[in-house]
Amino acid sequence: MLKSPTSIVIQSRTLVATVSRSQAVDSNTIPSNRTSMSSEQVLTEPPSVPERGQHTHTQGTKPRPPEGRVPPTPPGMNLFPLGYKEAAYQWWTSVTPTVAERNVISCIPYLREAVAADTDPLAHIPSADHPGETRTSAVLDPFGPRVWKSTMVKLSGKNRGLNEFSIERVGEPADDTLVMLHGYGAGLGFYYKNFERLSRLAGWKLYALDWLGMGNSTRPPFKINAKDPAEKITEAENWFIDALEEWRKIRKIEKFTLLGHSLGGYLAVSYALKYPGHINKLILASPVGVPEDPYATNAEMPEPSESTFQEEFTVDQEATTKHRSHSRLSSSGDKPAAQAGDAAPKKRPYPSWLVWLWDANVSPFSIVRMTGPLGPRFVSGWTSRRFNHLPDDEKQILHDYAYSLFRQRGSGEYVLPYLLAPGAHARRPVINRIQGVGRQTITPATETTPAVKETGFPIIFMYGENDWMDVAGGLAAEEKLKQTRNKILLQGTEEEKQKENGKAKVIIVSKAGHHLYLDNPDEFNTHIEKELNETRQQTLREKAAKQ
Repeated sequence: MLKSPTSIVIQSRTLVATVSRSQAVDSNTIPSNRTSMSSEQVLTEPPSVPERGQHTHTQGTKPRPPEGRVPPTPPGMNLFPLGYKEAAYQWWTSVTPTVAERNVISCIPYLREAVAADTDPLAHIPSADHPGETRTSAVLDPFGPRVWKSTMVKLSGKNRGLNEFSIERVGEPADDTLVMLHGYGAGLGFYYKNFERLSRLAGWKLYALDWLGMGNSTRPPFKINAKDPAEKITEAENWFIDALEEWRKIRKIEKFTLLGHSLGGYLAVSYALKYPGHINKLILASPVGVPEDPYATNAEMPEPSESTFQEEFTVDQEATTKHRSHSRLSSSGDKPAAQAGDAAPKKRPYPSWLVWLWDANVSPFSIVRMTGPLGPRFVSGWTSRRFNHLPDDEKQILHDYAYSLFRQRGSGEYVLPYLLAPGAHARRPVINRIQGVGRQTITPATETTPAVKETGFPIIFMYGENDWMDVAGGLAAEEKLKQTRNKILLQGTEEEKQKENGKAKVIIVSKAGHHLYLDNPDEFNTHIEKELNETRQQTLREKAAKQ
């Protein structure tokens, strides 16, 4: 049951004050190498904030970089490592979401050097901040020339548009397409370590999209009108996948390979079921909502008592990106140590505030917006752990990017309680639908022509070695898909057997967690390259058969 707006605001402020007081206690009990303000000081002694554009230095603090970015305190000292004054300063001098995206895109190799070497004063990094395109020459780009482009693709209706970033090799045909979709509340910029490597392949064009209502796409009001629980789920899914299908039509893409991370993977499955005939391979990177949970699928939607979802907020990424000898997943040979049906993985109780936020449909980003100058401090609790395995400059750039996205007007983020129960358990589990992916009717039968149906396509499940997402769900889905394929090969007609293309496998990325594309990008990219090369060979065989 969703709470009233007044109740949400009052209880949210109480929650913020409670967390602030608890962190003040932590700072008194945990040694720290920096000065920290108590919650009482926050109320009676607001931090001094410089005028916009003014860079002042306070006694006892480190000089600030010229662009106004304050390096975050090394993680591990507090749940929210960024100090109050530093948070207020970042809030006051924070960059816009489009500029933050540009800063992330500028970290891409070869593109960065090409723009720096360009004598044209109008040369820029293509991003939501500067829509347009930039070409990298073969002189500076050994895998070029390539065209890097940023576009806002307008959709039908009011305030509907998708932020798009694309890369294409120049001088060669590109008849295969890769579409990359991010997870909940994130943005296409988080794939910045994958763009360059994956765009080297001949015959491919790469697109990365921000989901409608997330990232730097437009943010129309998110409203569900359905009353029936099942219809609410369908309407919530359609809000996103209908926009994706409209984008596909605008770009005139007939078939493509779809890569989705976390919630993006869940929605990719929903897209494949509703809009059949357009996917030639589905890659699900640590997809949310695969296994079935009896609590999440119950009509009353009560919450289970424990989940590994808490690890998204508590696990240090430096530990995640190291190999664990006791990991329940094996990183060698892509063979999981766990098998479907094994004992349940380790679980931890998640905090009661998470259950309350979920039940009230108060997104985590609402808290960021509500806390004002303390917003960067709250975000640092996540970014300091997610990105602490990266170089300092990239950590700061991604912190700024995350904060800029989280503080924007709420829109697509409000989908969370409609699709998932607390702890990221799906209300409509993928495992109950996966056998139908790649098996839908494309064109219904008529009096004179038979129905045209999909004959399966490869579905790849990818997990990090230290992923908090349960790999057992992927293994169970793989088994279901293989059973469907075997049934067709045994009982289908000769034509069905000949056209059968359904395959499934589970891949484990070593030294990685839920954000496997960022935790271990080299190994992740190697796996994706292999899958794209296989798809490319299939495309060439089909073209040759038609000639």
